[in-house]
Amino acid sequence: MLYQKIVKPVFFKMDPEKAHHVTMDGMRMANKIPGALSILNALYGVPEKEELSQRLWNIKFSNPVGLAAGLDKNAIAVQGFSSIGFGFMEVGTVTPKAQPGNEQPRLFRLPQDEALINRMGFNNEGADSMAHHLQKVYTKKVPIAVNIGKNKITPNEDAVRDYQACIKRLYTYGDFFVVNISSPNTPNLRELQHGDELNQLLQAVMDEMKAQHEKYGKDSKPVLVKIAPDLSDQELEMTIKSIVNHHISGVIATNTTVSREGLSHPHAKETGGLSGKNLLHPSTEIIRKIYKISEGKIPIIGSGGIFTAEDAYEKIRAGASLVEIYTSLIYKGPSVVREINAGLLNLLKRDGYKHISEAVGAEHK
Repeated sequence: MLYQKIVKPVFFKMDPEKAHHVTMDGMRMANKIPGALSILNALYGVPEKEELSQRLWNIKFSNPVGLAAGLDKNAIAVQGFSSIGFGFMEVGTVTPKAQPGNEQPRLFRLPQDEALINRMGFNNEGADSMAHHLQKVYTKKVPIAVNIGKNKITPNEDAVRDYQACIKRLYTYGDFFVVNISSPNTPNLRELQHGDELNQLLQAVMDEMKAQHEKYGKDSKPVLVKIAPDLSDQELEMTIKSIVNHHISGVIATNTTVSREGLSHPHAKETGGLSGKNLLHPSTEIIRKIYKISEGKIPIIGSGGIFTAEDAYEKIRAGASLVEIYTSLIYKGPSVVREINAGLLNLLKRDGYKHISEAVGAEHK
């Protein structure tokens, strides 16, 4: 109620990117103000329920709802975001070297479509800065995924070095890693999603993960690949087969889309990646196809268009073990995390499931 009545109207009068920075500064400051994190948790925290708790890749997730990459690009507000009910969160996308991203304006709201279009271009402070910020997170409340990419000026033939550099610098700080090869806002990046380029990249990533594991010991860390919703059926099948062949731990489906189907807002003409309600069904369809191609053997994180528990449940029944939100957080506020988790409990009970794992891929069974 507070967000809808007071905060959102103020934010939506601001330039979208300025509102983003105000949000990030506020969440960052919460870690420095005594008692602020406890207040956030009291207002928005999600009580742990056994029915929603899972262990994947030997990592415990207290609930299945995570924060997608793109909001906390530099890992400056991990403590704040992990206090408002998320079961996990992604930080990044981070690149080896700092880069400013694309020219502004580059972030657009489409309120009547409940959508966003961004062409940020991996703007971030670089891997060293992220390592510095994550080093300050002494008590991790939720699992942290580090989303890695390549610098804009790095040609595709050298991309493997950028991904390896990020892993090498950030290996000790992430609980798992996400290889981002699907943003539409870095030239030619999506070409890395299939064929020889994908195979070479995945082999290089896994070699680096193995080297870091041997250096630091303990459990090996999972690697996931984030894919686009715009792949053809043939491209998707090739991509998933490569992912399986290289023993990648999972897939995030999906990134933003370049499609503009069904939009009514004038900003629909802007270039960039679309997120929001219109992405719900296309991303869920990709999840269905991945589950079928992989025969349900590769864990999926479902992302795209989730605003309600029903949206999340649709992705879970299609094959996702976990889900992520971003745009609904902007439109509905932090209470959406609690709403989705509470709704999932009711949906599981309605369908006679005692645990969320029973619902994963249920529509295929």
